[in-house]
Amino acid sequence: QVQLVESGGGLVQAGGSLRLSCEASGRTFSSYGMGWFRQAPGKEREFVAAISWSGGVTDYGDSVKGRFTISRDNAKNTVYLQMNGLKPEDTAVYYCAGGLSPGLRVRVWDYGYWGQGTQVTVSS
Repeated sequence: QVQLVESGGGLVQAGGSLRLSCEASGRTFSSYGMGWFRQAPGKEREFVAAISWSGGVTDYGDSVKGRFTISRDNAKNTVYLQMNGLKPEDTAVYYCAGGLSPGLRVRVWDYGYWGQGTQVTVSS
């Protein structure tokens, strides 16, 4: 059974930083792309970042480019999201997603596994 467990969310002031972690279990983590999405109240789930199986290819949503960095450590079965320069509009529940192929994917329906989410709140 595949499990994704996020951690690292919390409350931070605007301009601050947080690092989210997602630990995976239940399958060969290093064979699949991974992603981060977020969902604010009343809004659709939004693409944040994605990374290929090796970590060699990454992509970001327009609203976070230049501020967020996705990375992975296949030895630890963990994917990270470093968030710098946080803004109040970054406030959302952040979800880790497990892909169904080795490549990089940016759409919700390309992912087959989801974590429970971690709340990130940015105060102004």
